[in-house]
Parts: sequence; C-alpha cells; structure tokens
Amino acid sequence: MATGRFPTTANSPLTAKGDIFTYSTGSAKLAVGNDGESVVADSSTSTGLRYQSAYNGNAIINGGMDIWQRGTSIVSPTTTNFYTADRWGANRAGDVAGLTVSRDTSAPTGFQYSGKFQRVSGNTSTASPTIYYALESADSYRFAGQTVTLSFYAKAGANFTGTTVTPTLYYGTGTDQRLYAFTGITSVATTALAVTTSWVRYSITGTVNAAATEIGFQITWNSVGTAGADDSLYITGAQLELGSVATSFKRSNGSGGSIQGELAACQRYYSRVQAVTTGEFFGMGPTNNTSGGLMYCTFPVRMRIAPTSVDFSLLFLQQYDSGGNYRTANVTSITLSNAGTQSANCNSTTASTSFTTFGDTMQLLSQAGLGYLGFNAEL
Repeated sequence: MATGRFPTTANSPLTAKGDIFTYSTGSAKLAVGNDGESVVADSSTSTGLRYQSAYNGNAIINGGMDIWQRGTSIVSPTTTNFYTADRWGANRAGDVAGLTVSRDTSAPTGFQYSGKFQRVSGNTSTASPTIYYALESADSYRFAGQTVTLSFYAKAGANFTGTTVTPTLYYGTGTDQRLYAFTGITSVATTALAVTTSWVRYSITGTVNAAATEIGFQITWNSVGTAGADDSLYITGAQLELGSVATSFKRSNGSGGSIQGELAACQRYYSRVQAVTTGEFFGMGPTNNTSGGLMYCTFPVRMRIAPTSVDFSLLFLQQYDSGGNYRTANVTSITLSNAGTQSANCNSTTASTSFTTFGDTMQLLSQAGLGYLGFNAEL
C-alpha cells in the first residue's frame, strides 16, 4: 500500500478525478460535483459535506430588515396587503387593523434589526397574520428548475399565542406580480415550525418547476385567545439561494454587501425623500395655475419602472413672483405627469388661489422635519 497523506491504491475510496477524501466512521469520499459547483458543509450528509451551486447570492433585498423608508412603525393599517419594511408585505385578512409592524432592535448576533409583527394587545380576533415577499421576474428566472433554500431567523414574543409558524415557498408563471396575485401559484416547499422565545435559524428546501417565472414566499401563523403585551413574531436574516444548504447570511446580490447598496436596491422599487428640517428642497418648476405648479423631481436611483403613484406629507409651495413677492401655501395634492425611471413632473396643488403670473418659478419645500415625498414603482 502506498504511504502518505492521501491513499491512492485500490483500497482508497477515491475512484474518479475530483473525488475528495473525507472521514465519516471510516475512510469515505465525496464524489466530484458538477462543473462550477463548490463544496459546502452539510451536517445532514454522511461525509458532512455537499456540492452545490457556487453562485448562491441572496435574492432577497432587505433580508436583514435594515431599510424602512415608509417609517419604522405601522400602527393599525387601514388597507390590506400593505408594505412594511422595504420590499416586505403584510396582511391579516379580516382584521388588518389588529396587526402592527415595527422595526425592533432585538436581533440575533450579527444583525442590527428585526421586523416585529404584532397582534395588538387586547385583540381577540383569531385571523392569521401573514408576511410575504415576492421577487420580480428578472430575479426569478435563475431559480427555474433548481433546488432552492429559504432561510430566516425567528423568535416568538413573550406573549406569543401562535401554535405553529408556517413558511411556504411558491412559484408562479406570471410577470412581476405580488405574491397573492401570482398566476398559477404553486407551493414549492412548506413546513410547520414551533418557534421559541430564543432566536433560531430555520430553513426549507424545495425544487422549483422549470416553468417558473416568479418566486415568492410567505410566513403565516395562527392566533388564539386575547393578545397580551407581546403577542409577536420577530423575523430577520431572510435569505433565498440556490442549493439545498442554507449558507451564511449575506445582503442581496445587488447591494455589494453594504447598507448603502441595500438602500439603493430598495429605492429601485420605492424611493422616499425625507426631510429633517423645515424648508428642505424637494423640487422646482413653473407656476401653471393660481393654485399651484408643475414641479420637476429627480430620483436618487433609476427606478424599476416609471412610478405609478406618489405619496407625500407636510410640503408647501413657495413662489417668488416677477413683482418681487413671496407667496406660500401648503400642498393638498400631488399627481404624476410624464414620469420616467429617473425623474417625474409633479402637479402640485394647494387650497390657495393666490399664486400669480403663470411661468414664475416655484419651489416644493418641507413644512417640517416630517415632510416627505415618495415614489412607488413596486410590483
């Protein structure tokens, strides 16, 4: 028998180019994988190792719950299927107002924030809360026909009444739809979990149909009795990747691993400029009637599509007319005009009729530090 570190005789388990010598209860091998794959640790296998795709970047934008452009606390929402942390949706059919969502500093080691999804204290509805996420089709195609793994960290609040937490991974055959509207929605993998009040990482694995053109997932749980002070589910560290093993969490493919990159990736879908003081500048344009003007506004990044709606709060128009007079009035409505992926004209209207001289320059400014202007290009 040959001596040395790696046996190469007939007694060796190595039989093909690329086989790796491993140890289980004795000499063993990991058979060579497919071209381009990498070896990852997998304690469920006999060798403790597995080959899987070398390209396993996280497809989930804002999986670490870092970015909350719409605000870090959403209390008693009035619409179903509302957005929460950037790219994350939530719903509670039958009692959406009984669900609050907020950014929380309780998080596992390596994370700054989690999303806290809470049944309002004293609520008696047993409607099931749901949080969900959908990829646009351009980011979904690489998963078609592949084995994929969804992983996330979760913990229950001190007064959690749920008995099961169920993540489900889905595919659809439509284009750029929110999860609840997927064409041909089909489950890829699902499981019922018993979460605890300690942070634990969970994962589910399944094979996506080759016809898939959109990928998404939801996490839902039940409620019983009357909600206490912390009838909550905390989530962070969500990752969707190729392969059957959940690898270490990383920020989304397009973020470059930085918070700034993650923000820019989020702004492709929704972009909000938030004031921190009174009089901050949001846009400029000509007066086009006695009540307002057409403001030209630019976006910090190129958006996914031209925005389909705009939201705002605490803004005012200021005109310096040809006679040397300042006129101001609070904005009551904004509608989009000639919106593109980099900028939009915003028809801004006030309750005043005091603006004069069409064509004079106006500015769109913040009334206070809470003023904002947001553009929506979500799925």
